[in-house]
Amino acid sequence: MPAPNWRSLLFVPVTAEKFVARAHTRGADVIILDLEDSIPPNGKDSARAALPAAARQVRGGGVEVCVRINRPLELAIPDIAAAVMPEVTALMLPKAMGPEHLRLLEEVVAAREAAQGLTLGHTRLIPVVETAESLPLLPEIARASPRVAAIGVGAEDLCTELEAEPGADALYAFGMQVVAAARAAGVLPMGSVGAFADFSDLDAYRASLRRSRRLGFGCAACIHPSQVAPINEEYGPSPAEVDRARRLIAAFDTAIAEGKGAVAFEGQMIDLPVVDRARKVLARAR
Repeated sequence: MPAPNWRSLLFVPVTAEKFVARAHTRGADVIILDLEDSIPPNGKDSARAALPAAARQVRGGGVEVCVRINRPLELAIPDIAAAVMPEVTALMLPKAMGPEHLRLLEEVVAAREAAQGLTLGHTRLIPVVETAESLPLLPEIARASPRVAAIGVGAEDLCTELEAEPGADALYAFGMQVVAAARAAGVLPMGSVGAFADFSDLDAYRASLRRSRRLGFGCAACIHPSQVAPINEEYGPSPAEVDRARRLIAAFDTAIAEGKGAVAFEGQMIDLPVVDRARKVLARAR
C-alpha cells in the first residue's frame, strides 16, 4: 500500500464530546480518537462505547479517523474489536515491542475486518516505539506489515525511560533512525526533533518543525489544535514549491522530448533524482 499524504494528526479524547464535535474543523488531516493516555483506567469501557458515534461524527466531517489503542493485550483486544469499522482508517499502536507484536495485533485486526465485512487491509497501522529496548527494531517494525502507514517514536515516554529531557538534543539520533527506517520501508516518518507536548511557544515549535521537515520527517501528531496549522504549513509543500516543481518537471519533459541529454532549469542542471523530488512535492500537494 502506498504511504498516505498525511501532514498533521490531532489527538482528541474520544469521551470529550465538545472536542469531538469540533474535531473536523481543526484542519488536521487525521483525527486520532484516543483510548489510551487521555482515558483513565476506570473509563476504558465507556470510551469504547463512545467510539462508534465519535468516529461517525468526525468522518462525516470529511476527516480521516485513527484510533489509538492501549498497549496491554487485555485492553488492546477489546479496543481493536471496538475500533475496526468503516469510518476508522488506522489504528495507532503505542509501545510497539517488535515485528511479532505488530503481526499479532494485525491478526486480530484482520479477523475483525472479516467479521465486519470490510476489505482485508482496510485498517492501516501506525506503530509507535517508546522503549529503549525496541529502538534497534525500528526497521523491522516498519517492514512488519503492508498495513503500516507511518512509524514514529513516543518522545515523552522514550525520554522518560532514558532520563533525558525531550528536545532536539535527545531526539535527533532517534528521529533520524525513524526517518531511515520509514523511508526504507516506504512509509511515513512521523514526528519531529522537538518536544511533543510543549505548545506554549508556537514560534519555537514551528522552527523545530521546519528543521524536522528538512531532516526528512513527513507527518507529525499533536495534542493541541494550535499546533495543526504550523504542522500543515511546514510539512506540506508551499504554493511556491508546488509551482516550481511543476515548472521543473515541464522543463525536464520538454528537454527529453527534444532529445537533449542535459537539462537546464533556472540556472542549474537537473537530473532524475531532482525530478523525482519534484514529483514527490506534487504528490504531497495532492
